[in-house]
Amino acid sequence: MEMKKLLFIYNPKSGTGKIKSRLSDVIDMCVKEGYEVTIRPTQAHLDAMDYVEKNGKHYDKIICSGGDGTLDEVVKGLLAGGYDIPVGYIPAGSTNDFAGSLGISSMTMKAAKTAVYGTPFACDIGKFNQNYFVYVAAFGLLTEVSYETDQKVKNVLGHMAYVGEAIRSFSPGSLKAYNMSIIAGDRMIKDDFIYGMVSNSASIGGMKMLPTNEIALDDGEFEVLLVKYPRNIEEINLMVSSLLAQDPDPEYIYYFKASHLEVHSEEKVAWTLDGENGGMHEDVEIVNINKAFRICIPQKK
Repeated sequence: MEMKKLLFIYNPKSGTGKIKSRLSDVIDMCVKEGYEVTIRPTQAHLDAMDYVEKNGKHYDKIICSGGDGTLDEVVKGLLAGGYDIPVGYIPAGSTNDFAGSLGISSMTMKAAKTAVYGTPFACDIGKFNQNYFVYVAAFGLLTEVSYETDQKVKNVLGHMAYVGEAIRSFSPGSLKAYNMSIIAGDRMIKDDFIYGMVSNSASIGGMKMLPTNEIALDDGEFEVLLVKYPRNIEEINLMVSSLLAQDPDPEYIYYFKASHLEVHSEEKVAWTLDGENGGMHEDVEIVNINKAFRICIPQKK
């Protein structure tokens, strides 16, 4: 009987590198389940994506360990290669938004059990012009929080690094207005914004941003959050309070669901995709690809 083949791909620099101390235990679990395991530590940015795209056809399952960026690369590799292979995810980053949204544990061996024995769940992703994102596309305030926070600082401070950067973003004089026109279905919005997020996750940068009871990761729709440009400090405080309370105030914040968006801005705007630099764009088309890949989640008891 031919053994099932499994690719275990991990980022040795992600988070505190905690996966390395449990690597033997995780691989042993995979072998006991009947897998022939190939181990691949990532060598550089986009290495996971390139390797999966070129070699994914040889495997029955892929397990990745790292931050959300590592998972992001694996999924992009699967899409580029046209593979329908279940993915297991062992989160090892300083902030693991997507794993938390799926109920995947932050504890290495518990997450490993889910990756090996869990139930494949068909999950949505987003197409952003010709690129892809797994859980969030964003612009404006807070978007520099992830990819401009030094990796070593993230490792030491974890969530606090993200929160600290976010608070600093609200300092006087740092508020930039983005004049945008947004079409979402039959909805047309034209306004000045300081922040926008198209999300498939319950938290961003470790901070719960949206009412979790309204979020489904396989419904073919994104959660869209657009924060208007505030006229004074009082409005800033009201905005922040409503976000922290997970009750967006329609006076200052647009919050709705959409499967397709067209965004036009008066100038090139910096976007982030899953916390990574997504480039500068005037025109953006964002499309939800329903149930685009399968990820292993905890079995229901």
